[in-house]
Amino acid sequence: MPMVCLSDFEAYAKKHLPKSTWDYIAAGADECWTREENLLAYKRIRFRPRMLRDVSMMDTRTTLLGMEISFPVGIAPTGFHQLVCPDGEKSTARAAEAMNTCYIASTYSTYSMEEIVAAAPGGFRWFQLYIHQNRRLSEQLVQRAEALGFQALVLTVDVPYGGKRRVDIHNNFQLPPHMEVENFRGSIEVGAVERCMVTPEGWARAPCPSKNDRSEYGLPAHSFDPSVCWDDIYWLRSLTHLPIIVKGILTQEDADLAMKHGVQGIIVSNHGGRQLDSTPATINALIEIKETVQDRIEVYVDGGIRTGSDVLKALALGAKYVFIGRPTLWGLAYKGEEGLREVLQILKDEFHLSMALAGCKKVSEIGRHLVQFSRL
Repeated sequence: MPMVCLSDFEAYAKKHLPKSTWDYIAAGADECWTREENLLAYKRIRFRPRMLRDVSMMDTRTTLLGMEISFPVGIAPTGFHQLVCPDGEKSTARAAEAMNTCYIASTYSTYSMEEIVAAAPGGFRWFQLYIHQNRRLSEQLVQRAEALGFQALVLTVDVPYGGKRRVDIHNNFQLPPHMEVENFRGSIEVGAVERCMVTPEGWARAPCPSKNDRSEYGLPAHSFDPSVCWDDIYWLRSLTHLPIIVKGILTQEDADLAMKHGVQGIIVSNHGGRQLDSTPATINALIEIKETVQDRIEVYVDGGIRTGSDVLKALALGAKYVFIGRPTLWGLAYKGEEGLREVLQILKDEFHLSMALAGCKKVSEIGRHLVQFSRL
């Protein structure tokens, strides 16, 4: 049976992945209210299509920090891609390169950033960063990313502590013994990285089979630095010439602070509903953030995007670009690189069609006039 929409990939992944892996991908925090609201919010938006607009010649191209991209859908940072595909993040990088779109590589990848770059040397990619209590570790990651040619840093700011994902705790979820967080392998300060498991406090380390009687190292549940504040943007700026994007902004107050601290972009994100439950859907938060930011810096959004018409709605409400998270993993679970390319191609085709039917022949014609809100 042909895969015709992203729901087909979701159903395939749910059927074929181990239950604990599927649960880890699908999980939201606490009661999963925010995870579900991310999806429902798009259903409350209606189009106001315009007719007789001559859409015989269509153009889905846009720019991202000045770089031309084939269509406004990129790959959000998600960890542990080898859970769903043997080539993991290497397949992800190759698919993004083939589709000429942006891939944000996660700190918690199961292939190193060097391996990701080698797999797709011509790709357009950013590197996602957490600030750890061991600041030297974060410095090393930044320096490696810049030296390898990553075009921007994406600082995730909504994880001072890991959210409570009940299903992962019930499953005692952990990475398989053969799988490691490769960006930390060989780090002088951190040492070898053991398998991960989930506790009520977030990520912790499970005992690892001994290799040369090594002691336990790794990133304990408290390794994220909860003392991180806005002034740390200046510290990060001192380490790199790369543009800095902050991911996890949900209010106009924080959007204003982000601009005051000199970031180049904002990703409106609630971490796929995996951190604080009962936060607003990202498409709703986007509205107030865009009103604050206007066009002073670029604003992007992730969370709940499942169709090309969702992409069109997000752009109409002010997003420059959107990123997908869980659908990336569904595509990889289906056929690795080929499966992810199919996911991206479907979104591109659906976006192209939605634009045409709404009366927009190029991305610059998409605006707030195109949508209205309704009640379900």
